[in-house]
Amino acid sequence: QVQLVESGGGLVQPGGSLRLSCAASGRIASIYTMAWYRQAPGKQRELVAAIPSGGSANYADSVKGRFTISRDNVKNTVSLQMNSLKPEDTAVYYCNANIRQLSTPILNYWGQGTQVTVSS
Repeated sequence: QVQLVESGGGLVQPGGSLRLSCAASGRIASIYTMAWYRQAPGKQRELVAAIPSGGSANYADSVKGRFTISRDNVKNTVSLQMNSLKPEDTAVYYCNANIRQLSTPILNYWGQGTQVTVSS
């Protein structure tokens, strides 16, 4: 079974930095777009950044210039470097990926989430 596991969340002061990582495991044939979403208390889950297997990354306007998404197609990981963090970045961050297993159609997977808290 395919699993996505996030790591790297924690408490950081405003202006600080944090790096999130997500590792995909299982019998994977292909990974297509990988992405990071976040959900703040009382709010809808929103797309933070996405990166196709061979294309350019795209970002939510609120994080442009501060966050950088990257992926390692050998290790099947995706990372989110977060700089100049703001209190409004506080949320549970979720890894998301479109993955195909052998003889199986492409399915969308979610990680369990990792808490990021930006507070002084």
